[in-house]
Amino acid sequence: MSAESPFRTANTVQSPPVDATTGKLKFSGDNTFHRELRRRVDDYFEHSGRKQRDNVRMYLKTAIILTSFFTSYVLLVFVAATWWQGLLLSVALGIAMAQIGFNIQHDAGHQAYSERRSTNKWMARTLDLVGGSSYIWHWKHAHFHHTYVNIDGYDSDINLGALARFSPQQRRYWHHRWQHIYLWLLYGFTVISWHLHDDFRDILTGTIGKHRIPRPRGKDLLIFVLGKVIFFGLAFGLPLVFHSIGAVLLYYTVVAVVAGLLLALVFQLAHAVEEASFPSPNEPGRMDTPWAIHQLETTVNFSRDNGLITWLVGGLNFQIEHHLFPRICHIHYPAISRVIETTCLEYGVPYRANRSFGAGLASHYRWLRRMGK
Repeated sequence: MSAESPFRTANTVQSPPVDATTGKLKFSGDNTFHRELRRRVDDYFEHSGRKQRDNVRMYLKTAIILTSFFTSYVLLVFVAATWWQGLLLSVALGIAMAQIGFNIQHDAGHQAYSERRSTNKWMARTLDLVGGSSYIWHWKHAHFHHTYVNIDGYDSDINLGALARFSPQQRRYWHHRWQHIYLWLLYGFTVISWHLHDDFRDILTGTIGKHRIPRPRGKDLLIFVLGKVIFFGLAFGLPLVFHSIGAVLLYYTVVAVVAGLLLALVFQLAHAVEEASFPSPNEPGRMDTPWAIHQLETTVNFSRDNGLITWLVGGLNFQIEHHLFPRICHIHYPAISRVIETTCLEYGVPYRANRSFGAGLASHYRWLRRMGK
């Protein structure tokens, strides 16, 4: 954010809710911009007659993605007869798995899929179907990441321990000088790590990074266990009835690596790039910017004019819109982006975007290299 911004004033406003188990970090400053932005976006929906959630286009998209997922799975397990057929179907299944995360689960997890709470819960549980945990995701992503974007020690999504250095505040190790090379390989193992290790560790320890979380109980625990049982049955149990263990492990790895690479890259292009800021509290427990300004400083869009990418990644190339209005269905992001960008321009607030997916990748590469030096 530019030094001349008028939004670093002393008037204190309430930040988004912070759970007592996480430690508190308050955002302060003049909230005028945020109020005006919300008013204009509300006006857009009122005058256009569109609903923020429960959209027919979203229901159709859900049907297409789920059909793609189950069709790819059935063909891979029961029909594929050659290695190349298995390889192609594994790639297709990995893409469909990532799309479930980008589109269905992500919107539902943010209460942006439907006005009905029960519908959001069931759609959010599609993450459990593909091997993740909707319970862990709620804490890690919807709570810690969305509230504390790019703040070291608070945003668990930028903390890979000694494996990577994303923030200037993080400790640099000697091997980080090569992170702009080796991390691209590690991104592919993101989903495998979730499936086989991360979720179980987080549940058993009751922590995500440096944050304490309540362990799931009752229905939440049942959903966690059933989700893992169903996933491992689909990923390994049923395929082993028809195929060798070597073939099952090979194609599982291909599916997971494709999904992991897509999921990791879309996130990195939004936050771990040269254009994004990595601020620190100016004093213990307090940021010197309003929450909305913080979201704009730390978030970057990409490929805003590419309708295909927007469809495939669930509008997450419009991360600014998503971070400011996470409860609005992603199919509206291209339209409200014009409202948000105009408002940012009027108020002298940064609105940052890379023109293409390739430009975002290049910016991420340069940032990794800079942080490794």
